[in-house]
Amino acid sequence: MPEILLNVENLKKYFPIKKGLLSKTVGYVKAVDDVSFKINKGETLGLVGESGCGKTTIGRTLLRLIEPTGGKVVFDGDDVTAMDANALKKLRKDMQIIFQDPYSSLNPRMTVGGMITEILKYHEIAEGEKAETMVMDLLEKVGLSRLHARRYPHEFSGGQRQRIGIARALSVQPKFIVCDEPVSALDVSIQSQIINLLQDLQKELDLTYLFISHDLSVVEHISDRVAVMYLGQIVEISDCNELYSKTLHPYSEALLSAVPIPDPKQKRKRIILTGDVPSPANVPTGCYFHPRCPKIIKGECEHIRPLLASHNQTTHEVKCLLYPESYPTKDVKAA
Repeated sequence: MPEILLNVENLKKYFPIKKGLLSKTVGYVKAVDDVSFKINKGETLGLVGESGCGKTTIGRTLLRLIEPTGGKVVFDGDDVTAMDANALKKLRKDMQIIFQDPYSSLNPRMTVGGMITEILKYHEIAEGEKAETMVMDLLEKVGLSRLHARRYPHEFSGGQRQRIGIARALSVQPKFIVCDEPVSALDVSIQSQIINLLQDLQKELDLTYLFISHDLSVVEHISDRVAVMYLGQIVEISDCNELYSKTLHPYSEALLSAVPIPDPKQKRKRIILTGDVPSPANVPTGCYFHPRCPKIIKGECEHIRPLLASHNQTTHEVKCLLYPESYPTKDVKAA
């Protein structure tokens, strides 16, 4: 039985919409809406979905860089959502993040060595010569030179900056890292280098990843399991191979049909979704996907909100009324 490192239950993050002179709250943007999943120790969970579906918000809410509106995040047996500032500071050693844009996440006025040394001092890991030695070792571990410690962020290429971001995350020897689209700003050849580096570090240091990405090919390569998000909710979650070979949710099917096949003789039927993604400030009633769904069950999908449930008692979970397991015990009608 695999050991569960991270357990997320009914996580919600609503951003208030304020209007008028008195900044009265007139509504909420439901960026993350009732999301639950588990990540086992040493595995990589890929998180995919369209832009604006709430992937990055989930990653930042797990680390409490953004405060959750509701729900529970349990990391290694400890409730992250109930922690005070001191407990949260200690937790930062175990939970880290690699940001999407390596340049904006690095301080332009500090050298690379200075940035990493500051982290080591803050967490009381090392100072002086010991800290300097650790910085050099970290830079070599991510494929950079010891000489790079004295340089500033603007002196590096995009791929090198992302390696610095990885070195910074590794400096506190974490157990879990949120990889927030770490390769989306890089060209393909550099992407493969960073992906291989992350995989090598995972084996060497026994790391656990939440890998957020738009690129389904990259997610397929690096992930053990994959979760598909739509409009702030997880609609399908399964082992990587099974999800890519036996997709259940209509949205996942449409998403995977857009992945190009590197063979001009082989053709894939493209599923074109009609309409636009609804606003998270005004979500549809019933199933959130029903206005765009090509397999809609008229009279049901518009009113009944499906549950994320195990399909045929397997680890493959889906949130769709095409499958009996997703029907709530009592029809949950949207307000």
